[in-house]
Amino acid sequence: MSDSPRRIASRDGVRIAADVTGAGPLLIFVHGFPELRQSWHRLTAATAAAGYTACAIDVRGYGDSDRPATISDYRMEAIVDDLVAVADALSPDRSATLVGHDWGASIVWNAAMARPDRFGAVAALSIPWLGRAAAPFDAIFTRRFTERGRFFYQAYFQEPGVAEAELEADPARFLRAFYHCISGDAAPGDWPTDKPHGAALMEGLRYPDALPAWVDPDYFAAAAATFARTGFAGALNRYRNHRRDHDWAGGFDPVIRLPALFIGGTRDPALLLGTADPVPLMRTHVPDLEAHMLEGCGHWTQAERTAEVEAILLSWLRRRVPPNS
Repeated sequence: MSDSPRRIASRDGVRIAADVTGAGPLLIFVHGFPELRQSWHRLTAATAAAGYTACAIDVRGYGDSDRPATISDYRMEAIVDDLVAVADALSPDRSATLVGHDWGASIVWNAAMARPDRFGAVAALSIPWLGRAAAPFDAIFTRRFTERGRFFYQAYFQEPGVAEAELEADPARFLRAFYHCISGDAAPGDWPTDKPHGAALMEGLRYPDALPAWVDPDYFAAAAATFARTGFAGALNRYRNHRRDHDWAGGFDPVIRLPALFIGGTRDPALLLGTADPVPLMRTHVPDLEAHMLEGCGHWTQAERTAEVEAILLSWLRRRVPPNS
């Protein structure tokens, strides 16, 4: 764990914390919710050893990055600008490669869409790219869940202060539950699917007291302590920008024409919300795509299947972004 990350100022002055190691073509690793830059430490070590500059950032609102107070400061456009600022600071004369998981995957897909001049390749874990949806995602989940009286976690996250109060009451308990309940270890019913709208997130979740075997205990302890210090407002504000994000994305060609890698899990609930095998649908929107679905893997792709993800990522990088290029 790095105690003194580099801080890089974005266009709007928000400072982004970055751990940087190695030398060679730049890789920018972007975490999801509720993760931190240190969640990449195994992959950053492996890619640095393989001849790359590995940079893992705290997304704005998380960890050691700045946490602006306004919800609109967490719109996708601003976070893409953060990635451009990191690339400009660390690799001003050549394009960077993006690697993202969960929200980080959505962020790197959007960055590849909006700034193909700055980013030369993109790898995404868990969240596929299916182009721009017909409506903002909050409108979609409202129709599918809220109007039918059903609980959906992103609907629960919309009202500022509500989810913050629940999650900040015991960050370690929340992380332990969330990591288990959408992993490949979860049993049917551990994440309840029949809660009513208005229920709390933790209501009905079943999870063991012990950490899953694939969770690094040192990382977990550091993450729990960090979220206890920072709270969850910055992280949750990312979910409160669906309409801004949808409007902004309308200004770009939604086809990702860069070399792209996707790694998903067959037991990932984020995929089961749409289609358990998104790869055929992706190929229309990502023509230069290499895709892998890991049997039995849940949502936490690089943590649950570290060795497999490392091997796939390094193989793809060596072919598409050679370390000596």
